[in-house]
Amino acid sequence: MIIFPAIDLKNGHCVRLYKGDMDQATIFNDNPAAQAREFESQGFKYLHVVDLDGAASGNSVNEKSVKEILSAVKIPVQLGGGIRTIAAIEKWIALGVSRVILGTVAAKNPELVIEACKKFPGKIVVGIDAKHGMVATEGWVETSEITALDLAKKFENSGVAAIVYTDVSRDGALEGVDIEGTKHLAENLSIPVIASGGVASIRDVKQVKALDKVGVVGLIVGRALYDKMVDAKDLASL
Repeated sequence: MIIFPAIDLKNGHCVRLYKGDMDQATIFNDNPAAQAREFESQGFKYLHVVDLDGAASGNSVNEKSVKEILSAVKIPVQLGGGIRTIAAIEKWIALGVSRVILGTVAAKNPELVIEACKKFPGKIVVGIDAKHGMVATEGWVETSEITALDLAKKFENSGVAAIVYTDVSRDGALEGVDIEGTKHLAENLSIPVIASGGVASIRDVKQVKALDKVGVVGLIVGRALYDKMVDAKDLASL
């Protein structure tokens, strides 16, 4: 299982939100590139980066910080937040992003995701953020009328590399991962699933790792890592 340390960008800072609330952001590092280098030095093999301002606005906002991260590390980076056109996807891949995460556009224009998968094989990840099982979009501000599973099903056999599933109500709250929801999603899909949101202890990590047999291939860890509630060495060795 791949452990993805999270770097969420807001106003050029590395932050964590509480339950997806943009007004409840805690700054953990004002130098995202330095944070990326630290994660790499701790032995992590992949980075998960999200432009939170971009997710809310629909366009990349923290481009400078993302470019600095890409220049700072050699490990692969997956990036999401405000990427909603083929041109934007192409730009970021050309700049060195290993995988692009499509969230709001996946809910509102699934055909674009399918087109992107054909044009950039192995490079497209769908981010599904859910509140009470229903998909949330526009930086978690809007809640749609479609379930996480129904949205994910639209991308079966399309070439999507993975689904990042986030329970927004748990994100940054240290309340434990949505094990049942993640398991249900993975059991009903052929697409690999990456769990996100709520990690509070190494026990949560081990619970997710036990889901590898149903297709959960990764876990994103944020606040628990910054608050040192989980040890980076323990995570990097999993």
